[in-house]
Amino acid sequence: MKTKIFAGILISLILCSCSSAEISKKTVEAAWKRIATADGFEVVQINYEKDTSPNAWVLFKSQKNFSVHVTQGLMKILNSEEEIAGVLGHEIGHVRLGHYNKGVGRNLGWAILGAALGKSGQIAQAVGNVGMNLAESGFSRGQEVEADDYGTELLKKAGYDPYGLYRAMKEFANNNYVTQPNGFNSHPPTARRLKHLMDKAKSVSESK
Repeated sequence: MKTKIFAGILISLILCSCSSAEISKKTVEAAWKRIATADGFEVVQINYEKDTSPNAWVLFKSQKNFSVHVTQGLMKILNSEEEIAGVLGHEIGHVRLGHYNKGVGRNLGWAILGAALGKSGQIAQAVGNVGMNLAESGFSRGQEVEADDYGTELLKKAGYDPYGLYRAMKEFANNNYVTQPNGFNSHPPTARRLKHLMDKAKSVSESK
């Protein structure tokens, strides 16, 4: 377990089945510049974390004091520039929607409580120990959905396929990083979240 104060709590709960997907730092930086510019967000330097778990987050203290972080694990499971742009657009959404001003002390980013919930053994025990802390520290499920919508709309604004964030979430699921329905989860269950992202992307793509 690894904890980042005011940034994120990331728990790798299961061993993923690694795919051949991987994006480069060049791809991440191109996506960040394009998505942030489309939003009018300051294009700060990306901080790359040597963490094998897939995650991205904004370490946010104020509009003039923040940093953006992407793990090597996230880069390994994504396939395209539009997918990482969707993830980064989601994180911008948390800032723009004022989620940091609503009692949020930590950003869970893309932390996944995952399929290990309810299973026996050391992993499940770890979940039980930190579950309530995660629920109290992270964004609410409603805020996560709002950030998903913001990121999807921002993808189109930046000239990307609005399905980019949906495809990124599919890659999480394909690599066995999923969130099951549970009272301790701040993130919406993966199946429901994918359905909402698909519907939102379809609506955005069809809008003028």
